[in-house]
Amino acid sequence: MDNCEQEYRRKVGHRAESPKEKGKMLWKKVKYQLVEYHSLPAFLKDNEFILGHYRSEWPLKQIFFSVFSIHNETLNVWTHLIGFLLFLTLTIHTVMKIPYVVDLHKFENVREDLKTSLPLAHVLPSLSSWRSAKFLPNYIPEQFSQRNHSDVCALHSIKENVANTIAPVMVRPITRWPFFAFLGGAMFCLLASSMCHLLSCHSKRLSYIMLRLDYAGIATIISTSFYPPVYYSFMCNPFFCNLYLGFITLLGMGTIIGSLLPVFDRSEFRSIRASLFFAMGFSGVVPILHKLIMFWHQPEALHTTGYEVLMGSLYGLGALVYAMRVPERWIPGKVDIAGHSHQLFHILVLAGALTHYRAGLVYLKWRDLEGC
Repeated sequence: MDNCEQEYRRKVGHRAESPKEKGKMLWKKVKYQLVEYHSLPAFLKDNEFILGHYRSEWPLKQIFFSVFSIHNETLNVWTHLIGFLLFLTLTIHTVMKIPYVVDLHKFENVREDLKTSLPLAHVLPSLSSWRSAKFLPNYIPEQFSQRNHSDVCALHSIKENVANTIAPVMVRPITRWPFFAFLGGAMFCLLASSMCHLLSCHSKRLSYIMLRLDYAGIATIISTSFYPPVYYSFMCNPFFCNLYLGFITLLGMGTIIGSLLPVFDRSEFRSIRASLFFAMGFSGVVPILHKLIMFWHQPEALHTTGYEVLMGSLYGLGALVYAMRVPERWIPGKVDIAGHSHQLFHILVLAGALTHYRAGLVYLKWRDLEGC
């Protein structure tokens, strides 16, 4: 190697390791390190009992990569991101499978009562499957098939050879929109919460936007959780159905609008936020009690109420844990990564939503079988 080449390499190496370049590399490395609570800007100071492992004012590229790294928001992001994917799967399953929740064996008593033929019997000799039966509403007279109503007594004469085909049509699956409204509200809440915990560390402006989206998601899941029990309990009483649905919808919209106020996300208003969301949930006691009074003799009413009490308990416990900041209040700095109050709150909300999904399935089967 000649002297010229050695001199060239020495100069290149010198430039690559200049103090300026070293400073830039060191600053970039330090800038994206996790910091402690006392180093945070004011907009990120929310829970003084979580002492470390914060991301602070990171660029979006590093923020998105941080979803796979360890910090004090990792589990907050993943608990509700997994919850969103779970509810997306349940929604797809519901669309594909749940319309057929009616157990056709329940129609044995109906079949026994169908003894002589309807006037349309000559149209039906080749119809023997549920796939063909879906066309029957076009032929059955209105008095034999009404929306959300099963008038079995009206079918006083049908021959056995068409009973198997007609019986399932006598009880049509009821509308699903209240159930899908709940599923949509749950997915919106879970995804908004996950994105809020991931992105809020970017800047004060983005934090403000994401927090409002998070509050809107909480109000949405609470409001839409009322839709299935209210609609399916009072579908035959339009006055009470519209009254309860209208009230909870207006309450949810009011909460969302109130959350737009700048003071709503201050740490000193944490208890007020939790109390407001708790009050929204507690307002569901009235329609549940009303349902029990109306259908005290129905096992489905008791079954669904049990699910709803469990759901409300999970939501309420989550709100309580969130407001009291336990267990980090008792052991500051010990549960920064895993086990602090917001993570427990997320898990309890997800458990409550899954409980309500189970209740919704009971409502659908109940009303599909019995109508009004």
